[in-house]
Amino acid sequence: MRKHISKLAMVIFFTSSATLPITAVSSTGSQSEDPTEWNFEVFLDDSKVGYHNFRLEQADDQQRLISEAEFKVKFLFVTLYKYEHENSEVWEDDCLQRIESRTNANGKKFSVRGSQGPDAFELQATDGREELARCLMTFAYWNPDFLKESELLNPQTGEILPVSVESMATESLWVRGEKIEAQRFRLQAKDMNLHLWYSKAGDWLGLESTTKDGRTIRYELT
Repeated sequence: MRKHISKLAMVIFFTSSATLPITAVSSTGSQSEDPTEWNFEVFLDDSKVGYHNFRLEQADDQQRLISEAEFKVKFLFVTLYKYEHENSEVWEDDCLQRIESRTNANGKKFSVRGSQGPDAFELQATDGREELARCLMTFAYWNPDFLKESELLNPQTGEILPVSVESMATESLWVRGEKIEAQRFRLQAKDMNLHLWYSKAGDWLGLESTTKDGRTIRYELT
């Protein structure tokens, strides 16, 4: 039980960073001035365990992403694991400008704060302070340009993770009762193995991961 609970927590914090207008966000990250939102219900197999909500706001040449996640894994009405995560990110030209996140993973607390300086991204996390490359990306699933990166910033711990991305088959995906043609990608990072779906316009439609013991973690748009 503990193994797949921990796996679910990893999926949640890698997605940080709602109702989705299907053509709202393109691969360039451009959008109207109205905020774009994603409301995801999170499932472990067929059991709903929580939610992960995202709100993307446009202000001049910058974008601000606010995300919030909470889930509980229960057994016989007893809470075995509780996870809470809040994250705020500011972006410009597909580069992270600022980040501030707070996480409580079943009593273990993490914090990350960083901003872009003249020559490097200055980051302070629970484990210490460091300077990173000038143009960073997190696991910004809302912007499919992040799939081109070979390294991404973990918004919960501040760790830089090598990633590999593989384009998979085009397939039909049910989204809020509507059948949509979607491109599937496989993303691997550390011990993560994720599948992501995007529409032809580059809109993020879903996320899924399989645990080592064969259980399925799934994000569904509501």
